[in-house]
Amino acid sequence: MNIVLCYPVEPKHIAQIQAAAPGATVVDAGQQGIPEAILEADIFCGHAKERPVPWEEVVRRGRLEWIQSSAAGLDHCLAPSVVDSSITVTSASGVLADQVAEQTMALLAGLLRGLPTFFRAQQKREFIRRPTRDLHRATIGILGFGGNGRRLAEVLRPYKGKIIATDWFPVDKPDTVDELWPAARNEELIAVSDVLILAAPLTSATRGLLNARTLATMKPTAVLINVARGKLVVEHDLVAALRAGKLAGFATDVTEIEPLPHDSHLWDLPNVIITPHVGGQSKWRIDDMTDFFCENLRRRAEKLPLLNLVDKRLGFPAWTPR
Repeated sequence: MNIVLCYPVEPKHIAQIQAAAPGATVVDAGQQGIPEAILEADIFCGHAKERPVPWEEVVRRGRLEWIQSSAAGLDHCLAPSVVDSSITVTSASGVLADQVAEQTMALLAGLLRGLPTFFRAQQKREFIRRPTRDLHRATIGILGFGGNGRRLAEVLRPYKGKIIATDWFPVDKPDTVDELWPAARNEELIAVSDVLILAAPLTSATRGLLNARTLATMKPTAVLINVARGKLVVEHDLVAALRAGKLAGFATDVTEIEPLPHDSHLWDLPNVIITPHVGGQSKWRIDDMTDFFCENLRRRAEKLPLLNLVDKRLGFPAWTPR
């Protein structure tokens, strides 16, 4: 059995995977070697970013049995041929939830407390009080209640606001949210939120969900935070809403095109914070991902249900409590 890796492992991680799958050959393909190495893989763990993966050829060969994504998002591997195949797919939903929550809080607090304005003032040596906003007592909408969304609710609960979340599987409501709605009420959530946080996967149902029509329903005092995928938002519609004062601010760790083009109007807007897709960065990221993969390897060997098993037609895992 060949296990092919495409995430930044160290020798200790390869040894850990080898110990979890005795007798397997573990190949660290890296970003450059993955298009060729995956053709000989029985199991693939990772996220190819730099070179395209020939998914149709992979499926035609009929060798690959299981994809363990090292990212929560699955748009990088759910090619139509994979969706139609017998290949099992599992995601890393929740593995990086602590880091995504930290990034969200940084973006959100920075936007509400006016840090872009104060950073510009600092550069001019201006010490002038300007308006700020409150997170406490706000109505917070979390659009997408998987591993990241649930962790966000835990972190936000102490802020004494009303937290409403939506999810395709609105089950197992924790005390950290006041209400858990079905995804059919996404547009209602967009309209009622003072703070709207996007934590949903990119699927056919969520692509372009924040567009001219839905952005127009948001409160002009509301702020939008995107820590999911850039293509959930139609950026030219967002720019128009921000310029027209129909939205108070936008903070994002992801963009519609990455890297964000130099000529994007988002760079110039005063009420926007942009970070370059660093929400999953952590000292512990590779350790945690390897631990998760090894647990799923153990489950596979013992014929137990895999964690984060993806419904490939939906594009994400059905929620199962851990």
